[in-house]
Amino acid sequence: MADGQESPHALAARFLAHLEGERRYSPHTIKAYGGDLEGWLGFLSRHLGHVPSRADLNRLTATDWRAWMADRRREGAGPRTLQRALSAVNSFYAWGRTRAGLDNAALGLVEAPKAPRRLPRPVSEQAAKSMLATAEARHGEAWIGARDAAVLALLYGAGLRISEALALKVRDHPLPDALRVTGKGGRVRLVPVLKPVRAAVEAYVEACPFPLEADSALFRGARGGALNAREVQRAVEALRGALGLPSSATPHALRHAFATHLLAHGGDLRAIQELLGHASLSTTQIYAEVDTARLLSLHAATHPRARRRA
Repeated sequence: MADGQESPHALAARFLAHLEGERRYSPHTIKAYGGDLEGWLGFLSRHLGHVPSRADLNRLTATDWRAWMADRRREGAGPRTLQRALSAVNSFYAWGRTRAGLDNAALGLVEAPKAPRRLPRPVSEQAAKSMLATAEARHGEAWIGARDAAVLALLYGAGLRISEALALKVRDHPLPDALRVTGKGGRVRLVPVLKPVRAAVEAYVEACPFPLEADSALFRGARGGALNAREVQRAVEALRGALGLPSSATPHALRHAFATHLLAHGGDLRAIQELLGHASLSTTQIYAEVDTARLLSLHAATHPRARRRA
């Protein structure tokens, strides 16, 4: 089909390919955007009474857009889901403006509801230490315990996302003092690797029973394939039960703890932004709110005047 006749569904497929190939969005984000666009186009088919054409996309009114938002709410979509769906459609139009002549002024009038800001829930310093210390001894197979301890050490000691830790290859070993990490959006950053973290990875490599070839995954599952995130999540679930930790103690909570504990000990917010690979400082500033909330809670619990009022 000629470009001028390309259907909205075909345009959406091209847009997702652009996000994957050129913008290097994560598979999770691409899947979410794809679902949002498919749902939106499906709504338009029902709402308009026919499969939408490219011209239809340019003719949508504010009433049409509000009807879509209302339809999503009836389906049970919350504020964050609506924000993401609107972001997906806005990004699609921004991409299609120069490539396919997409333009809809009414879209700029649509606002998604504001979602309450949720603070990260990091584990405490003591809980983080206990998780790392217990991970190695918890499993019956010593090499799996060493593997779990090494992965968690990278999350807490280097602030890696779980996907970044599991993306490491055998050729990355032995880990350097500063590890080059490719994060979200293809952003590359240098992350200092502490000596205990390097030692934990070294202990795992020495214990791993499988051949470790340069281009293969560094961390292996029980059968020798690449370790997946769900296996790490299960290991942390077992640790929660063993240590009596809350359900908020997840692998990602260790990354939150990395940032929060650095800040609590005098770390610079800009430096923490670089270490985490955040594109915007505003994303990192939420950890300052976590630390402030902790200090206020501590003050209320321990100050003599506060206790007297209670």
